[in-house]
Amino acid sequence: MTTSTRKPAPAPAVLVLEDGRVFRGRAYGAVGETFGEAVFSTGMTGYQETLTDPSYHRQVVVMTAPHVGNTGVNDDDPESRRVWVAGYVVRDPARVPSNWRSVRTLDQELAAQDVVGISGVDTRALTRHLRERGAMRVGIFSGAAVDSDAALLAKVRQAPQMKGADLCGEVATDAPYVVPAIGEKRFTVAAVDLGIKGMTPRRMAERGIEVHVLPATSSVEDLYAVAPDGVFFSNGPGDPATAEHPVSLVRAVLERGTPLFGICFGNQLLGRALGFGTFKLKYGHRGINQPVQDRATGTVEITAHNHGFAVDAPLDGPSDTPYGRAEVSHVCLNDDVVEGLRLLDRPAFSVQYHPEAAAGPHDAAYLFDRFVSLMEGQRA
Repeated sequence: MTTSTRKPAPAPAVLVLEDGRVFRGRAYGAVGETFGEAVFSTGMTGYQETLTDPSYHRQVVVMTAPHVGNTGVNDDDPESRRVWVAGYVVRDPARVPSNWRSVRTLDQELAAQDVVGISGVDTRALTRHLRERGAMRVGIFSGAAVDSDAALLAKVRQAPQMKGADLCGEVATDAPYVVPAIGEKRFTVAAVDLGIKGMTPRRMAERGIEVHVLPATSSVEDLYAVAPDGVFFSNGPGDPATAEHPVSLVRAVLERGTPLFGICFGNQLLGRALGFGTFKLKYGHRGINQPVQDRATGTVEITAHNHGFAVDAPLDGPSDTPYGRAEVSHVCLNDDVVEGLRLLDRPAFSVQYHPEAAAGPHDAAYLFDRFVSLMEGQRA
């Protein structure tokens, strides 16, 4: 006599977009309901880094790669203390992970962290819909949360929108901490945490930088209390138009002439500090295969992105700002979106993408070396 150990079939699940489009599938991860902004990521690998990227706070991520979960989940690759995505959408989840570092399945990790997901969805059709209609609010419902389509749609339309959302304070550290330099200490950097990923201070530490990671609410006095050779502004979630306090910090750093480096949300903050506007992209850039051109050298980099907003700055030459001339240093070759800014009269620059490459290619690692060069020049 044998006893079956087959797992019960997952509960039915429903994904409802705010324009009324409905996709049906099976529960994946936690069972229940969740709401957020529907976005898609084009990366074929690195799902664990994606899930733990604080920039995805309040977003439901649709994976365009059809097969997700192959390598399971380990305890070494998270980029922060928890999974931040509001929900997760996959087509064909791996039945059995296969990797020597795996300690549990992706399904188990999502369930343990109470992340509601859905599988069995035609993610190609869903992605095309979001490309045509734009990122929008969405809800995922499974188990007892499933109701009539009309009732679920009404719930989705009551959820908050991403435009106007002030979120960086919800993901940033509450207390300062230090990432020590690897080897000989050469510089000290104050890093403002707006949703920083763990690999970012590590990349700086590899270059002899002692990184003091500070809360998003830090004052100018807090920044300069660590006697920084440079100041870093991290990635993070939300609408940059709401980030008044971080923008004031950027302006204070520019006024003092301290070398400044910003990535992603930090790029948008620098843009605002210089007097440029920001705007919401139709469906954003998310993934680890985005082509960006360095306008100074003509070099094309394949880069990791996660942004739904962008800086509105002129591409046709330098602009006059309260802090001297500034120019667009990098552009996305897919749509000419501004992907980097550089001041010509002060030691400050930023990029819209993720040079720490977690996950992603290493084409942009030189930007940390550029930051080191700015600090060397200032010290000299």
